[in-house]
Amino acid sequence: MKNNLEAGKQTIRMLIVDDEPVICQGLRCTIDWEKLGIEVAGEAYDGEEALQLTEEQQIDLLLTDIRMEGMDGLELTAQLKRRYPHVRVIMISGYEDFDYARQAVRLHVSDYLLKPVDIDELVTVVRKVAAEIRDDKDMESGQNDAQRLSNEVLWLSNMVRNVPSYDRELPPHLQGEQYRIIAMQIDQFSVWRTGLSNQEYTDVQQQWLQSIGRRLEKHSLRCISVFDHINLLFTLVVADRLLEREEWDRALAEAVRPMNGDIRLYCAASRPYERLDDTADYCMEARRILEHHVLDHAAVVLLSESRERAEVSRTVAEYNSAGRVQLLAAALFKQDTAEVQQIVREMFLFFRERDFLLNEVVKACEEVAILLRQRLRQSGLTELDHGRGEPVDPYVYNSYEAIEALVNEEMLHLLRLMGKNGMDKSYWIIEKAKKYMQEQYSNELKAFEVAAWLKITPSYFSYIFKQSTSKSFTEYVNELRIDHAKRLLATTHDKVFEIADKVGYKEYKYFVSVFKAHTGMTPKEFRALNVRH
Repeated sequence: MKNNLEAGKQTIRMLIVDDEPVICQGLRCTIDWEKLGIEVAGEAYDGEEALQLTEEQQIDLLLTDIRMEGMDGLELTAQLKRRYPHVRVIMISGYEDFDYARQAVRLHVSDYLLKPVDIDELVTVVRKVAAEIRDDKDMESGQNDAQRLSNEVLWLSNMVRNVPSYDRELPPHLQGEQYRIIAMQIDQFSVWRTGLSNQEYTDVQQQWLQSIGRRLEKHSLRCISVFDHINLLFTLVVADRLLEREEWDRALAEAVRPMNGDIRLYCAASRPYERLDDTADYCMEARRILEHHVLDHAAVVLLSESRERAEVSRTVAEYNSAGRVQLLAAALFKQDTAEVQQIVREMFLFFRERDFLLNEVVKACEEVAILLRQRLRQSGLTELDHGRGEPVDPYVYNSYEAIEALVNEEMLHLLRLMGKNGMDKSYWIIEKAKKYMQEQYSNELKAFEVAAWLKITPSYFSYIFKQSTSKSFTEYVNELRIDHAKRLLATTHDKVFEIADKVGYKEYKYFVSVFKAHTGMTPKEFRALNVRH
């Protein structure tokens, strides 16, 4: 008998993508995919072939390299999101580069791993993503028992998820003159849910369903409700006549009264509509409006009140994640808990002032977390897992305060881990060296002299400098000088030999040689292309 630990669950079809066939074979053969409930449906050696096989083989999951000839992993992911949005992507990169990681995050890859890949970590990531795929398939296929309680509930569930209804006929018992969709949540859910057992929360959900029905019935309204998430209840409200706005306002206010005295509710209401077969569109509208509760904490959020806020949110300037990572890394290496918490506090103040919605906050924090972990890993924190981990759920952590608490918890974890590994000493030696080199770059700089200034041995200095920067001392100094030379060439009328001397090169020909090696052109050619008139 085959040892398949995922027996009884749906098999996930996976495609391995890398432009080196030997790597594809290695990934296929190293792991017992069948044991994970994964079928390796094929291998592709470039992005175009991967797209074709995704369509032909009904692929659920791609395991792809980021750097490939032709269409690379980033472009492949972008194409998949447009053409096959259900397909999940796990990206593998041999490049510890912030820009690659940032682009991967913004394309919503399921995980981003660095080579050499740890097999145990890869198995963990694949198992997690496969579970998410199975959950999605269960939702779409209507396997959930709660969805099968009645034809009406199943029909509404499909409308909420905007998937084709299994029963194309509109439920006859839901016919009325006017309809409205309410999307409702429990306020501060993550705090309130703490300490409740699963059975206790199931009991609360049943009370919630009964409560919404009784409250709307007082206003002569009928309804059916379905949970789309443990903290997201969709209700279709049916009116047998056209209601005035004041009547709707009273009914909605009644619907969100606290339950059991202390369970606070809030909701978003779609516009009233008169065609039942338009329900899917109004479910989407209510879901979108609900996101704006975080901005003004109204118990009932309506379209007219959220539209202006939505425009503000869309015009927010790009969040400076790289700058925030730099500040956090410095504070973490100093083991300064107060400074770390202050940086996090300022992050969330920024989100509040710019009217970030919670999904935008989650994306910004996720990007910071990935880039920060990558920075720490480059600095030698080998025990740090660099996958994305469990994504933050804004329906559970449905407030700025709840997400901020999660981020602070993660920072404290990193502080403890770095304290245990003694990460601060070499980091600050190199930071001190970099600052000294910035100030002295125009003078003659020798590695042994900088080591002497730091009061450490030249060999130790060379070792930790290369570990920290991935460059030799000479490479770093040359890059520093050439960067300054490029600015002077573009912004001054100084002669080239004068600029060479200013940035620390006493021999003109050597300066030209180093400049061309770094930029691909001579200083005069660079100036011709970049001079500011």
